[in-house]
Amino acid sequence: MPKQKTHKGTKKRFRLTAGGKAKHRQCGTSHLASRMSPKSKRKLRGTRTLSDTQIDSITKALNGHSY
Repeated sequence: MPKQKTHKGTKKRFRLTAGGKAKHRQCGTSHLASRMSPKSKRKLRGTRTLSDTQIDSITKALNGHSY
C-alpha cells in the first residue's frame, strides 16, 4: 500500500498544538504595512488558532507531521 504524503504547503503554514488545535500566522503582515495604523499592525502580531471546521482537513493534510 502506498503511504499518505504530507502536504508541504500546509506544513509550512500550520502547526498543531498538543490539544489538537492548529496555529497559524495572521495574514497581511509580510508587506505593505505602511498603510496600516499602528493599532492594526499590533493586532496582527503573534499566532492565532483555526476554527474547528477546518481542523480535520488540516490534520489530514499534515498526516501527523506538523514540525
